[in-house]
Amino acid sequence: MTEPTITVNISEQPKKSYPIYIDNDDIKTLRLKLDEETKNKKRLVIFSQKVYKIYGKSLGFDKSEIFVLKDGEREKNIKNYEKIIKKAIELKLSRKDIIIAIGGGVVGDMAGFAASTYMRGIEFIQVPTTLLACVDSSVGGKTAIDMPKGKNFVGAFYQPKAVYINLNFLKTLDEEQYKSGFGEVIKYGFIEKSCYHNEYFDLLGFLKNHREDYFKRDNDFLAKIIKICLELKSAVVSQDEKEKGLRKILNLGHTFGHALEEETKYQRFTHGYAVVLGIMFVFNYGLKHNFCDRKYYEEAFTLIDFYGYNLPKMWFVNKKRTLNYMKTDKKSDGENITLIIPTNYGEVTEKTVQDVEFDIQYKIKK
Repeated sequence: MTEPTITVNISEQPKKSYPIYIDNDDIKTLRLKLDEETKNKKRLVIFSQKVYKIYGKSLGFDKSEIFVLKDGEREKNIKNYEKIIKKAIELKLSRKDIIIAIGGGVVGDMAGFAASTYMRGIEFIQVPTTLLACVDSSVGGKTAIDMPKGKNFVGAFYQPKAVYINLNFLKTLDEEQYKSGFGEVIKYGFIEKSCYHNEYFDLLGFLKNHREDYFKRDNDFLAKIIKICLELKSAVVSQDEKEKGLRKILNLGHTFGHALEEETKYQRFTHGYAVVLGIMFVFNYGLKHNFCDRKYYEEAFTLIDFYGYNLPKMWFVNKKRTLNYMKTDKKSDGENITLIIPTNYGEVTEKTVQDVEFDIQYKIKK
């Protein structure tokens, strides 16, 4: 087995630590690595539908051990959770066996939650195939399903056994999902210093100078940003696995972003695009309430615009309902709204407010 690119160390519970492997080897070799990782174990392999259509044949898992989940946030529901558990029972998985998730965030969340609850917990492996899952959802142990009243309302903190990231999956990612994943990359730039990693990467500066590599989907560029993002996330998770304090910074842009997703029934925005709009929202709040200055505000919106995130007209959004969604966010207390607000270059702070202006308009002085 090759050495891991990154190791996630959970400080409170060292036994939960696990490796992340990042490579661009032939997809077929991934199967060999997973066979080695799951030797002498029965397994349930959960694929996203798109990934199975493109890569199912190359990976060559036995059909009897495969469960294919349709694509889209709406599939992250209790009915599909029940189907996965029934499939695990059908395969006679024991506590010594394993679940493998091959797909984006929906598959990873579903598989992880099923693994955390089946027989009170069995091992699972993350194989993220979208940029968003690579840089964010596959690492950190957040697993969940959605309920009619909210996203990720039922879930558990449950760390994977290992994470295998193969850059070749990103070659077939459509433009919308590629851009969605990059929304989370930009988020990490704005929180970098607040992650308290022992190395400074200056992700914001790197992003300012490598726009062409983004559009070319350059392998070296993607490998670098994925590694930086996961280094930052691992630093946060290792200090605060259960989101009691520091880990809340990872939610920059998410309070408003999740509310937009709810309000538009997950039809108008991808998750990453909604997060970028959420980042715009908190920068407006930060500027208006003197958390950040005009110079940093304009630098932030210049970068967001640089990567092609356009601010849509929000006429279709019910402001009162969207603000109510924000109040029912898991990080809020039902009455107040918890925001992660940018302050200085790469730094953020937490603020609880009773109300907030519905404002994501912006103007950059020329």
